[in-house]
Amino acid sequence: MEWEVVIGLEIHAQLATRSKIFSSSSTAYGAQPNSQANLVDLGYPGVLPVLNGEVVKMAVKFGLAVNCEIARRSVFARKNYFYPDLPKGYQISQFELPIVGRGEIYITLDDGSRKRVGITRAHLEEDAGKSLHEEFQGMSGIDLNRAGTPLLEIVSEPDMRSAAEAVAYMKGMHTLVRYLEICDGNMQEGSFRCDANVSVRPKGQEKYGTRTELKNLNSFRFVEKAINLEVERQIDVLESGGKVVQETRLYDSAKNETRTMRLKEEANDYRYFPDPDLLPLLISEEEIEAVRSTLPELPDEKRERFGSEYKLSDYDARVLTTSREMAAYFEAVVEASGGEPKLAANWVAGELSAGLNRSGMEIGDSKVSATALAGLLKRIADHTISGKIAKEVFEAMWDGEGDADDIIEKRGLRQITDSSAIEKIIDEVIAANPGQLEQYRGGKDKLFGFFVGQVMKATQGKANPGQVNQLLKKKLA
Repeated sequence: MEWEVVIGLEIHAQLATRSKIFSSSSTAYGAQPNSQANLVDLGYPGVLPVLNGEVVKMAVKFGLAVNCEIARRSVFARKNYFYPDLPKGYQISQFELPIVGRGEIYITLDDGSRKRVGITRAHLEEDAGKSLHEEFQGMSGIDLNRAGTPLLEIVSEPDMRSAAEAVAYMKGMHTLVRYLEICDGNMQEGSFRCDANVSVRPKGQEKYGTRTELKNLNSFRFVEKAINLEVERQIDVLESGGKVVQETRLYDSAKNETRTMRLKEEANDYRYFPDPDLLPLLISEEEIEAVRSTLPELPDEKRERFGSEYKLSDYDARVLTTSREMAAYFEAVVEASGGEPKLAANWVAGELSAGLNRSGMEIGDSKVSATALAGLLKRIADHTISGKIAKEVFEAMWDGEGDADDIIEKRGLRQITDSSAIEKIIDEVIAANPGQLEQYRGGKDKLFGFFVGQVMKATQGKANPGQVNQLLKKKLA
């Protein structure tokens, strides 16, 4: 039987506020356990939550960016359940009346095609605390620093049909929330994670299969692995005559398996009811328009502009708009070099990105500034150095040896453009390789590359490649 996969994601984006959603406690990462939780976060009786206005603006900003409905009236609800790291016994969330309603986002798949994914809703809620197990043998510790951290839970429609599509959607959201500067997207610190709802059904069947929920996936790689494993497991269960049970499952990256955490709760298990300590949230048209005026150029708009303004391919434009910082760096290089956007694109997406990856750096920490890279590109454009030598210069710049002009002078890397000097070297190479010359003139055209290589080797890569090709053709004719 041929099976169809159905996937929907619930993404938890931690909103980039300095204090929590209902208290003044700090949200800074990495503090001593329980040092950033006050009486509101600890659920003491008699204390009252006060809504952080910044989270409202951020949620509206997200909703406007993905063409969602913005609720003029939304309501906070209590989601009741018991966990050791939830001292109140309930989580303040939104249920029937979320702040952001239906919308859509278009994702780019690996083959360059585009796909629409519907957004069901996005609601505000507080995070719970964290249970600690490793430091306490045979016991568990509780850290409530995360309790009350503001989250925007973005719920998609079940529109994705493969793990690759789910990853593309998650990457698209990751890029978007960082463009909007409402979430830092740090997945190692738990600022951006997702739950994946996965089911399978016979291809052509309209009714959905029974879904399971994969909880707390915090890397793109884990999302892909966990979904593929779960799809294989569900198909095995169904093809062996069993039934898939609706449940919440954990992905164990060490064992590369998914396993049962608990049976999946339904909404009525949580006994949602409006929080009596929080008034309904009312948003005016003026407030929405004020947020709209702060929207930046979004990734899709920037990608299209890079294509039309700089004549870049869709692939190059997509790579360069992965983050606002990379896009800004690229545009700064183009402006400072006054050169070809394509050359700048190749270097930013090529050597610079490779250097950042090797060093585990973000582009904001790059050892080579946009101005410095532009200086290097100028020397390629005016034929002072070849593209090959430029890579050597770039490595030296990365290692802190100075700017491009300093390194070119110190290392004597100026390109040889004197035709008579190049001709002399060509003559020497031809004289040293009579056998290859005879074969070339006998019809073995591929040996032309051999002669080019020998000339470049003799000049330590400094000869102008274009001149070498032109002069060699005349000499070998």
